[in-house]
Amino acid sequence: MTKKMTDTFRFRRGLELKNRILMAPMTVKMSYYDEVVTHDESDYYALHSGEVGAVITAATSVQANGKGWEGSLAIYDDKFIPGLTRLASAIKKNGTKAILQIFHAGRMTNSTVLRGQSPVSASAVAAERPDAEIPKALSETEILELIESFKSATKRAIKAGFDGVELHGANTYLLQQFFSPHSNRRDDAWGGTLEKRFKFINDVVDGVIESVDQSGVKDFIVGYRFSPEEYEKPGISMEDSIILIDKLADKKLDYLHISLGKYNSVSRNTNFNEKSRMAYVQEKINGRVPLIGVGDVRTREDVNGVLANADLVAVGRSLLIDPKWTSKLLNGQEETIKRTLAKNDREKLMVSDGAVEFLRDMMPERLVD
Repeated sequence: MTKKMTDTFRFRRGLELKNRILMAPMTVKMSYYDEVVTHDESDYYALHSGEVGAVITAATSVQANGKGWEGSLAIYDDKFIPGLTRLASAIKKNGTKAILQIFHAGRMTNSTVLRGQSPVSASAVAAERPDAEIPKALSETEILELIESFKSATKRAIKAGFDGVELHGANTYLLQQFFSPHSNRRDDAWGGTLEKRFKFINDVVDGVIESVDQSGVKDFIVGYRFSPEEYEKPGISMEDSIILIDKLADKKLDYLHISLGKYNSVSRNTNFNEKSRMAYVQEKINGRVPLIGVGDVRTREDVNGVLANADLVAVGRSLLIDPKWTSKLLNGQEETIKRTLAKNDREKLMVSDGAVEFLRDMMPERLVD
């Protein structure tokens, strides 16, 4: 059966989306210095909501030492619930669902952002990026505390009125760091073999799902985002990710969400370059769990290209440039979609400095200074 972007979609826990388009999670950098949600931030999400089936928020830290950048969201304390409640309410208009992405930055932060604290990770190995700091290796006690932090964050998301959480296991953040042979050099129960490097992900996923099931909340979903490959040596390979996906697809997750710069990109791995990365992932999932596809979606043709190998489509940059992108596409008005973001558009579109940096890095031809 051909999938259409106008189709509704129901997850295994009962939550239904009015269409198959989601706003992808993107860094906003609009929160206060203490990570409390600002009114501008709520207004920004409200502006981009109402037409898509769901909005996935920017990454929200589950521990104070998991903050990745200034202006980020947080959910590691009850004090954040009022602001997050306001944020969820702003998103949930015209039937759009609100999904909170939760994460820990691990080594992908620095001591300046953490106000003097050292970053932490699976092992004391710095990331391969300029000025990266050597993180402190987490102790087993700290690992167990971190799992509890993901569970507590999920319970707070439920209290705040969100419709689900997405575990951010992509883009080289901490969940991915435990699975990666580059960042995880441990020789205990949490590292070494692939099975042991998967243990942290396994326990976080199981703990979050258990927290949802025990809460009694209805229609609250749990998703997991992953990056299929790393360029570091050693790093996560497509072979590794196929095993990861196979394990995750057997769990009670509501969806998997691949992180790609281009939805039809092909692996450099000669064992996986006959079709797109997403096609290989969908083949391994084999209908066990829905897949969200993403990556430079600009046109109706792109949407259909994603739906050929996924169940749902996440859109980021195009929605930043034109918040009415979804309705224009759904109503056959594609020729009216804005394709560039001029400087005088930024204030009225609530586009933050973080979003401008994102567009400049990923879509420079669409950003007019």
